[in-house]
Amino acid sequence: MTGRVAVIRVLLFLLFIPCLPAQLFAAAGPVLPGIDVLEQRGFDLLQGKRVGLITNHTGRSRDGRSTIDIINRAPGCRLTALFSPEHGIRGEADDKVASATDRASGLPVHSLYGATCRPTPDMLHGVDILVFDIQDIGTRFYTYIGTLSLAMRAARDAHIPFVVLDRPNPLGGERVEGAIPTTPLPERASGCGAITSIHPIPTRHGMTMGELARLFNAEFGIGCRLTVVPMQGWRRAMYFDATGLAWINPSPNMKNLSAAILYPGLGTLETADLSVGRGTERAFLAYGAPWVDGAAMARNLATRSIPGISFTPCSFVPTAAGHPYRGKRCSGVCVASLDRDRLDPILAGLHLAQAFYETHPRRFKVSDGFGTEVGDREAWRLLRQKGVSPLDVERRWDRELERFRMVRGRYLLY
Repeated sequence: MTGRVAVIRVLLFLLFIPCLPAQLFAAAGPVLPGIDVLEQRGFDLLQGKRVGLITNHTGRSRDGRSTIDIINRAPGCRLTALFSPEHGIRGEADDKVASATDRASGLPVHSLYGATCRPTPDMLHGVDILVFDIQDIGTRFYTYIGTLSLAMRAARDAHIPFVVLDRPNPLGGERVEGAIPTTPLPERASGCGAITSIHPIPTRHGMTMGELARLFNAEFGIGCRLTVVPMQGWRRAMYFDATGLAWINPSPNMKNLSAAILYPGLGTLETADLSVGRGTERAFLAYGAPWVDGAAMARNLATRSIPGISFTPCSFVPTAAGHPYRGKRCSGVCVASLDRDRLDPILAGLHLAQAFYETHPRRFKVSDGFGTEVGDREAWRLLRQKGVSPLDVERRWDRELERFRMVRGRYLLY
């Protein structure tokens, strides 16, 4: 009898399988970025086209080949121009970038982080299609998102198609956290004015570049002829270290996944009179200044029981040019432990800012950029008020976050 029941159960299960979503049975397999998928498709979107490519050192196939080289050697199309974002085509610059010539290919490299931040008509002369392939880090205030939006507008105005070769969000694609800005940044003639907060989206948006392009195009009135080449094998629950892809520093001081995970919240401390460890191996994991009492800071933070993170007193010497306290011994706090599943980085950043203020009320100051990066221009005033907790500040954003999640759902690809 038991055997007959078992057989019946197996038969019922086999009958039920076709009714289940296919993705439940899809093999995880390797994650293939959009450039690999485009290559598998024989570069179908680029056939007979003169191609302009917006990329940098992060534009690479799964096996490490440069997107520049792949498209430059692709049959049936012609790569005619390169466009570089902040940090340049090789990701080494930490200042404004000038246009130049690529040493390897001999192609012109038009800077989108210098005299202008959007492709100009002269730059697009002789270009039939614009292709975008840059690794993002999953945070609103990172200029690559701004470059994407501005380039889409330029493609629209030039009446040429725009293609995004998709890549993983290194923070995964499930969690959406942080404030949504209500005050837009002013535009400038160069197009650079709003590049660090280009559209009102949450600090941690949980979207890939391709998904953001779809949302920007429809929700913010860009309306370019957009095509996204999706990845293969990526799942929304994946942090970058689950993809099997090699970590390439997206910018000179984004040196590991831990720094990227902290950046949406703790990165806002760059708008204060502090060093965040730029130039050291602990960039975005170390926070301090010559005047900081690191032991007192650590005691304050220990009383807060911030989920998923702890701090320890430390000292460091930042070395990055153009950033606070270069070459000076700074004391402060460093991240001692990190549990990314429990961590809310935005909440942790608010706690850190409030702790610095409480420990050094006469010395610690933030610039207007704090409100821009947090996305809430009232946040700093509230954090300075006695009895207002970071959690109180964060709860102010719940309603708008829920609205965004509903809009966001229309543009997800995975």
